[in-house]
Amino acid sequence: MTKLLEKIATPDILPAKVTVVIIGGGIVGVSAALAMAEKNIDVVLIEKGHIACEQSSRNLGWIRKTSRHAHDVPLAAAADKMWVNMAERVGEDVGYRQNGIMFLTRSDEQMSIYDDWLNSVADLQLDSRLMSAKDIDVLVPGGKGDWKGGIYTPSDGRAEPAKAATAIAKAAQRKGVTIVQNCAVRTLLLEGGKVTGVATEKGEIRCEQVLLCGGAWSRRFLGNLGVSLPTLPLVCSVLRTTPMEGPSDIAVGGPDFSFRKHDDGGYIVTQRGGLDAHVTPDHLLIGMRYLEQLKTQRSFLRIKFGKEFFKQLGMAKTWDASTITPFEKYRINDPAANPILNNEALTNLRQAWPVFEQAQIAEAWAGILEVTPDSNPVIERIDQIPGLTIATGFSGHGFGTGPAAGQLAADLVLEEEPIVDPTPYRFSRL
Repeated sequence: MTKLLEKIATPDILPAKVTVVIIGGGIVGVSAALAMAEKNIDVVLIEKGHIACEQSSRNLGWIRKTSRHAHDVPLAAAADKMWVNMAERVGEDVGYRQNGIMFLTRSDEQMSIYDDWLNSVADLQLDSRLMSAKDIDVLVPGGKGDWKGGIYTPSDGRAEPAKAATAIAKAAQRKGVTIVQNCAVRTLLLEGGKVTGVATEKGEIRCEQVLLCGGAWSRRFLGNLGVSLPTLPLVCSVLRTTPMEGPSDIAVGGPDFSFRKHDDGGYIVTQRGGLDAHVTPDHLLIGMRYLEQLKTQRSFLRIKFGKEFFKQLGMAKTWDASTITPFEKYRINDPAANPILNNEALTNLRQAWPVFEQAQIAEAWAGILEVTPDSNPVIERIDQIPGLTIATGFSGHGFGTGPAAGQLAADLVLEEEPIVDPTPYRFSRL
């Protein structure tokens, strides 16, 4: 994880009873906790590691509507509004800057895809627009990329993952949320098939509702309960440069690199055309459901078979409340950054914008994305287990929509009017 991530102090004592237990201290979990606390709901949030220790602090920090599925844009737009007011809401800066996001291409085919996307969201009143090579040179000067064009949304933005979830968690604490770290929830307590509490490694908590925001761990947690959530892992490697003069504050995504300004004056860079796909036993079980994605994304995947397969194979699939679980044995998913991908990213970026020849790497890290077959999350009550709601499977897109996704999850838990139509996020579609 980034060494800039701020950690917070939390108590070790569990409350005996609350209204809602939230499992998972990423940005969606802490956003849901804050939303509920603002309505005076008694909430405890339990995190097996520490707040934002996995993908919520390891992502690129982009907050975008651009190129999202049309039915996913309303959630992203709702999140935009929440990010604008986030510093005031939580009482500290989270690094939010509405500097825009631009995607670039060298191909007519991709330009046609951008145009098709604009047509698909025409009734949503976005400020997205197609860009010519000349437009790109004006907004992001100094490039040598020979671009065909691109697409640009000025109202998109960024925030700092190392700050945001932690700041939201602290605000939730001030509103009365109890956060307990280094405590794994082992399973649910059920009576007559309905949720009555959770069993943790430190004891039981009685509750009326549970919200699972477990990220890449959600599939394993649900599998122990007999619920099959189709998600597979991908690993994204990222680097941060030392402070430097760059071409723009606009975040830019090329076909084989991306960059965006960091608050410290450096840049966050990744190989946008490369993700590590470590084969796991789950690929053998549900991999066929990803054939459509594989057709379009095969060139992006660096498929690997090795120790991760056997690590996953050795993890327990079922357990009870008295058993030490994988969540305790592996508190934090901390994959090593792939230096090959990071070096590719810098090489490709330097060819497109020579100013990055001066870039020096301050740190590198990697994070695990939990990907659904259609790359959209699941945010829904689980009919099979009354009292359980899940918000997971964000497929690498969760940070930007996190505040609104947390609000939507809270709305569903509390059976209130949802912030957006939840239909696109139903479990049944999978």
